[in-house]
Amino acid sequence: MREDNQESPAAGSGQALGALFGDLGRFDGSFGRCAAALEPADPGAAAKASELQDKLTKPRGALGALEPIGARLAAMAGSSPPPLPDRAAVAIFAGDHGVISEGVTPWPAEVTAQMVANFCAGGAAINVLARQVGAEVLVVDVGVASPLESSPRLVQARVRDGTANIAQGPAMSTSEATSALDVGAGVACLLVSQGFNCLITGDMGIGNTTPSAALISILTGTAPSEVTGRGTGIDDSMLAHKVDVISRALARFERLGGGRSPLEILAGLGGLEIAALAGFVVGGAAQRVPVLIDGVISCAATLVAKALCPGCIDYCIAGHRSSEPGASVALKALGLDPLLDLGLRLGEGTGACLCLPIVQSAARVLAEMATFDSAGVAQKS
Repeated sequence: MREDNQESPAAGSGQALGALFGDLGRFDGSFGRCAAALEPADPGAAAKASELQDKLTKPRGALGALEPIGARLAAMAGSSPPPLPDRAAVAIFAGDHGVISEGVTPWPAEVTAQMVANFCAGGAAINVLARQVGAEVLVVDVGVASPLESSPRLVQARVRDGTANIAQGPAMSTSEATSALDVGAGVACLLVSQGFNCLITGDMGIGNTTPSAALISILTGTAPSEVTGRGTGIDDSMLAHKVDVISRALARFERLGGGRSPLEILAGLGGLEIAALAGFVVGGAAQRVPVLIDGVISCAATLVAKALCPGCIDYCIAGHRSSEPGASVALKALGLDPLLDLGLRLGEGTGACLCLPIVQSAARVLAEMATFDSAGVAQKS
């Protein structure tokens, strides 16, 4: 599913990306269209890529994990060798969370808006790492509770001013969750229509490790204590309190009874930026481009995306293993092996951005490396 192409922005023009998106209304129904259009990855192309790997001037399997990554990229694109994912965009979805009123983080809600400004100014860690690997950064306000100044790098797509407190009631309505899914899917579609062929998940939202842990817990059947981490660096007492808040949120949700569809779980326990990230994953998959998954927030969103649209996982690559315990639980449930394990827990898309050169290398090997025959190199007897 590809929208009509428009003139692609020049390389390095990320500060102007926000101007491409126009009104929020253009995203209406994007998620449903993407879910309906999504096709499974092509196993035939993966097989051809694996066959080609065995003909390249190296011992079979000598490039380790690069080889299956190359095969997966071929399956995503439906061609071997696959196209080089050389134009990458990091989409940082931002939203606030009512659950911070429960004291689950020492950071005030205002930091979400302040960090959005930092992203737009180019001063955050993700900006530094994106510049290093040649990726563009786009920030999407899908649920920040504070006013934001306009910026050429910012997409104004706010569904509501933050979520409600999940320990007391649903985070949002199913209609609001659907709107946030639409935003994420619409952003993915438009980025691909502008020539970006690799999407990187990013997030910002003070308190968002709490709803992420709740989602991972309920979607994997794992106890809250096993998926809840220290987030921004909380102490033992606050960690125990955070586990209790998540347990209360899950118990409240269970008491409601009735439907337990993925959309109802997302609306009941999630966050607006988590919903948008889930839509972004499905949108990228519908466009048949690789989606590089970041830390625990992105992992929770990808669990939601898979529950809503199982085929999207064919197009996901886990960038790294966050030190948050819920990330490892989610990755196992998703069947994704992370490329890096650096003890990161920042979010923003940082870990996924760091793995971009690895993914690009996997594609480049298939496209550029000589075969034994073409190089005139003898094979082992």
